[in-house]
This record gives sequence, C-alpha cells and structure tokens, in this order.
Amino acid sequence: MQKVWFVTGSSRGLGRNFVEAALSRGDKVAATARDTASLKALADTYGDAVLLLEMDVTDRAAVFESVRRAKEHFGRLDVIVNNAGYAQVGAIEELTEQELRDQLETNLFGAVWVVQAALPHLREQRSAHIIQLSSAAGVIAMPLGGAYHASKWALEGLNEALAGEVAEFGVKLTIIEPGGFATRNGNNPDPLANGHMATPDPAYDGLRQRLGALTGKLPAGDPAAAAQALLKLVDSDNPPLRVLFGKGFHPLIEQAYAARLKTWSDWQDLSIEAHGNLEAR
Repeated sequence: MQKVWFVTGSSRGLGRNFVEAALSRGDKVAATARDTASLKALADTYGDAVLLLEMDVTDRAAVFESVRRAKEHFGRLDVIVNNAGYAQVGAIEELTEQELRDQLETNLFGAVWVVQAALPHLREQRSAHIIQLSSAAGVIAMPLGGAYHASKWALEGLNEALAGEVAEFGVKLTIIEPGGFATRNGNNPDPLANGHMATPDPAYDGLRQRLGALTGKLPAGDPAAAAQALLKLVDSDNPPLRVLFGKGFHPLIEQAYAARLKTWSDWQDLSIEAHGNLEAR
C-alpha cells in the first residue's frame, strides 16, 4: 500500500536518501528542510508526489503548521521520520551555554514538536509508524561528545516512553541507532565527525589527538543501503523498538552493556546497604 511520509532534515545525508527511496518506490513524501532550494530537483522529478516544506524544527509553531499542511495536502500521514539533527563536539568544559542549549533545541525539542504535532492525526487514523533517528552515540558515550550524547540519550528514553503511550492507538515506533555513514564528510564513520566544534581548550589537545588516532577505523555505511533498510522497517508488521544501522558498533555496545551489568553486580552489596532498613528503626 502506498504510504505518506513526513521527513525532517531532508536536504542531505540519510534524510535525503530516505526521501528518495520512498519516492522512487511510489510513496508520497512531505520533505522538510530549513532551506528547500536543495530539494527542488525532487519536485522536478516526482511532481505532486513530494511536498517541499521550509521548516526549522526548533520553531514549534512552524512545525505544527508544516504537519498540518502535509496532512491537508496528502490526506493522511503514515510514516513520521524525525531525522533532523547535528552533533556538537567538545569537552564538557569547552561547551558554551548556547552551544548546549542549541544542541538540545534541535535534537531533542525539535523531535518532540514533530511528535506532538503529528500525534493527533496519527491517533485519529489508528495507524502510523514513528521513526526516530538516534545514534549509536545514544547508547554508548565517548569523550568530547557530551552534548550530542545528552541529546541522543534523552531521545532514547523519551521515545521508549512514547512507544508505550501510543501502542494502543495502533501507532508503532522504532528508534534507529546509526553508526557512521558516508554522508557530509565523505567516508568518515565517526558519528561525531560531522559536528559543530566548540572552541578548543589546549588542556584537551592530547585527548583530541588520541581519539583522532582511533576514529575512522570502522567501516563507513552506505546511506542508500540504509534507506532500503528503512523501507523494510516501515513495511514490517512487527518492527523493533530499537535497531542499529551499520556494522562495527554492535561489539562496542555489547562490551559497554556487559561492563555496566558487571559494575552493578560488583557493587550490589553497597546498593543494598544504601537501601537501608526503616522497619528496624
């Protein structure tokens, strides 16, 4: 069955590939971007099947208006793809207040505004699929990515809660956790490589050099392949809550979770001690 998509961050990278994959198989897409000039070729190729919407996800009113226009134009919304976002890179000490706030405004609040705008329509339909682009950086963390990790870890928790809230309305939700893909900066698989850089403090130069020597060793993913995988997800009758896109990060995540479980187990005696015994008082 033909689907209607609403995709944020459609101008480049994974978002652009998602839009092109959906359109090429005959679906319809409301494609949003802060500047839709780069999307004109899509309109030239696919005509009325694509609706270009100029929208900044940090503008709540604009988000609600864009969702309203998409629903009015196509008559329904079947797939919501929260893809817009970027990575703020820098040590915690290096981040300015504005850099941290801007990161959360785009990656976290922008996604919330899209969900809040779309849900009344999705509940009324009693069917839809929300796709939230998180990151492998949403489940593991590394130095110099604190702001980005904070936004993605917040999205993970928010969307897990959301999945439980909307299931009874027939709305499915999948959190996609990509590793590094060959998008803006070529074949660099580091999920933070395409980010905004904080003003560097020389105190962290050594750390930056050590991390730089380690990054770039994982294979970069093909955005076109990711788009085809997304089509399979949205066509699935029983899609997963979470799925990794790309290879290379799964072993790192396994190690991270095993280490957490071991630490909690090793310190279980202290955990019990911290609980105390109020009845004995």
